[in-house]
Amino acid sequence: MIDLQRLRDEPDVFKASQRARGADESLVDDVLSADAARRSALTAFEAARAQQKSFGKQVAQAAGEEKAALVAEAQELSARVKALQADADDAEFAFDTLLRRLPNLIIEGVPSGGEDDSVEIRSEGTPRDFTADGFEPKDHVELGESLRAIDTQRGAKVSGARFYYLTGFGARLELAMLTMALDTVEAHGFIPTITPTLVKPEVMAGTGFLGEHADEIYRLEADDLYLVGTSEVPLAGFHMDEIVDLSDGPKRYAGWSPCYRREAGSYGKDTRGILRVHQFQKVEMFSYVRTEDAEAEHARMLAVEEDMLAKCELAYRIVDIAAGDLGDSAARKFDTEAWIPTQGTYRELTSTSNCTTFQARRLKIRERVESGTRPVATLNGTVANTRWLVALLENHQQADGSVRIPEALRPYMGGMTAYGPNGPIHS
Repeated sequence: MIDLQRLRDEPDVFKASQRARGADESLVDDVLSADAARRSALTAFEAARAQQKSFGKQVAQAAGEEKAALVAEAQELSARVKALQADADDAEFAFDTLLRRLPNLIIEGVPSGGEDDSVEIRSEGTPRDFTADGFEPKDHVELGESLRAIDTQRGAKVSGARFYYLTGFGARLELAMLTMALDTVEAHGFIPTITPTLVKPEVMAGTGFLGEHADEIYRLEADDLYLVGTSEVPLAGFHMDEIVDLSDGPKRYAGWSPCYRREAGSYGKDTRGILRVHQFQKVEMFSYVRTEDAEAEHARMLAVEEDMLAKCELAYRIVDIAAGDLGDSAARKFDTEAWIPTQGTYRELTSTSNCTTFQARRLKIRERVESGTRPVATLNGTVANTRWLVALLENHQQADGSVRIPEALRPYMGGMTAYGPNGPIHS
């Protein structure tokens, strides 16, 4: 939810944000009109209710025929108050419905446009030249099958398309990577957290995921609960309806959880392998910070992601995501994309978003300041997920069919330096 007072004071700023997103800027005027109607209806209701209270005293003091006449008039006034209350409730509902459609105000400097308009900030590392190594790289599916690490056929047999099994080396590698990710974020001050993966509608809505991308979410109708697509959601709900103490600095959490996404609208995209799947594991950072510190925290999260990419010895680039490709809650988002050899391009591995006060206003998360309380800012960022296996396998494969383990990962793999068709390699 956006800052309503700022919307009233600076509607043109919000209209410019909507244009940058490629969204309907007339929604700003619609929200303001609904706000005016809501306030007018509430004023009329409160005036009538005050009149009703005052009139009640007159009735109590009257007697005889005068009292009978006043009682009849009081009944008419009561009916009017009820009608005005209904009008005020309807106006409030109409306003709230429109307000929840308005996405977060983007931060100045975010590129305008859609997916093709995102801007590369910089790249790190050099994509591996397999020509110099003298062999043609295999994709992660072929590698995973030859190493008995990934089984998509049985995943589809049991659960349908975009499901898979990780077995043996694949299971060990994912657990090692995620454990290293958790150790990495803990070293940066984030509290390790195992989160719920089912949340109530108000939590899912509060984080902004029930907007235009609601069709990506699995819902359990019988229980009125949602399966999360990221632990950002339960971590955002952790301090819902609370006043948090940020006097000692930000509150930082790192959630490890399975995640579920319907991948609606992705028919025909990345159908091979585990780049785009319905279920995966992820370690996610989440911070509650003062509004003044939000952009610095965003940079901090990006640095943590880069630390993890460096440990995995992956060439990558950082992209400033265009406004039209942001989710409703994000005011700015940076993606880190790793080089995928068999696709000859960079693909997203992580993202980090500054949601400013958008989620906190919806979830009623505040901090105390001298003037009272105010919303905090929330930020999130992925440190590692199942998709990383694609980049690890493809970039670190060897001519003999084995996969080299990056040095930082080796302690988490029992000292294994590589894994080949015949099993673990220690050298």
